[in-house]
Amino acid sequence: MIGEHVLAGYVHDAGGREALDLARAIVALTGGELSVATVHPPDRAGAAGEAHALLEQAAELLGEQPAELLVQESRSVGRGLTALAGRIGADLIVVGSPEGGARGRIGVGAAADHLLHSATEAVMLAPAGYAPPDELGRITVMYVRRPQCDEAVIRAAQAADRLDVPLRLVTLAIGDVDAERLRDDLALAIRLAVESAELPPEDVTADLAEGDDVADALDDLDWPEGELLVLASSEDAAAHRVFLGEVAVKVLRAAPCPVTILPRGYF
Repeated sequence: MIGEHVLAGYVHDAGGREALDLARAIVALTGGELSVATVHPPDRAGAAGEAHALLEQAAELLGEQPAELLVQESRSVGRGLTALAGRIGADLIVVGSPEGGARGRIGVGAAADHLLHSATEAVMLAPAGYAPPDELGRITVMYVRRPQCDEAVIRAAQAADRLDVPLRLVTLAIGDVDAERLRDDLALAIRLAVESAELPPEDVTADLAEGDDVADALDDLDWPEGELLVLASSEDAAAHRVFLGEVAVKVLRAAPCPVTILPRGYF
């Protein structure tokens, strides 16, 4: 299950604090290890000192929470976080949304954009203004019948079983589609989830989200407090890397909760 070693990318703004809070919440759920990092460019005077000062701020926010504090040099924040995650063995990178975006929605800054198209670890993004609830309420997987999504269902089912939360599978039905075929695919995915973990069948549900576009379809669903959405990478992703396709990016931007993206071939 992801979250055994979480790396939070910290910057001095609301998004950085929200990423830190979300990473702490994930570690509290999984019992995993927490690392916090700032990334600075290699060719700017004083950048390393500023990075260390930022980590001191992060340490104050963490209080007594145990965490490894790290400074990484890189010309790209996203590239630096990926390199650092590989070096320390982190399996999840958490970043926040840039300031100025819509509250309750995920904004994709430069660092997140890099991670969403080349990270070798799972990536989690926090919506703007997000404050983690005391408990995880449910895991939802966005599902299309293909191998990467089947892998995501298996991983999510195992995580839901371990964390004792229900699992929901969602398929988008946008425009003129064969809704009956999509429901059949969801039924097969439910069976896969139940067979992959020790979840009670009643704890695995499925929804067909219908609408004129992605945002409209997602608005058709309920999103209670404590939801976590899981996306699989595109078939165009290189092996063991994250890469979001066009529809998945729209889902990411419209989602009202944190989103985790799994690398292709996560097994």
